Amino acid sequence: MNTRQLLDSLLNSGSQLLGNQSGKPAKTAGDRNDSLSRFLTGAGGGALAGSALGVLLGNKKARKVGRKVAMYGGLAALGVIAYKAYGNWQRNQGDTSNEPQTIDCLSGPQAEQHSKAMLRALIGAAKADGHIDDREYEVIEGEVARLSDDVQLKQWFDQELRKPLDPAEVASCALSPEMAAEVYLTSVLIVDEQNYMERAYLQELTRQLKLDTSLVAELEQQTSRAL
Repeated sequence: MNTRQLLDSLLNSGSQLLGNQSGKPAKTAGDRNDSLSRFLTGAGGGALAGSALGVLLGNKKARKVGRKVAMYGGLAALGVIAYKAYGNWQRNQGDTSNEPQTIDCLSGPQAEQHSKAMLRALIGAAKADGHIDDREYEVIEGEVARLSDDVQLKQWFDQELRKPLDPAEVASCALSPEMAAEVYLTSVLIVDEQNYMERAYLQELTRQLKLDTSLVAELEQQTSRAL
């Protein structure tokens, strides 16, 4: 399965829409971050709502968390944020023996494993408010089919989307501390912490991931700097 490609396509939905709306490619680095944030929280929030990620989140939520999902480099940006946060946390723990193995540093089967865990986290966070109904399932499946022709991956995505939400199962995909950091990062960018159900889900997921509180703080700090 090419999970990495599908996940990157979902995360880049807003960037692609920005390029289409302006008639020009999206900018890079800080400029793209700033302009895409404005795009998603302004009139472009409606455009995000019609994208693959927007359909998964739900129209209202797509607008509300638009700024948080303005990931100007897609999956690579998530990896960089996780790398910086985990690296800083390691140094604060006095451990400099191993370089963090985050998604941006990996390829092949390892990258696929990390991507699958992060995609499962994205789906879980999107389901946390219970908004997805039968009609939306069909629309989401259609969007995923448009983004990927991998039959096995589409079947897996459909199963993840339709099964009961279980934070413990989402957390079980994190087979290393770096993966746990990536799963948390993906989730915290998607959930609306003003929503009680989503906040409760994130709290339980954090507990199941067994993340050190100082690592959680570092992840949130790096996220706030990036957006």
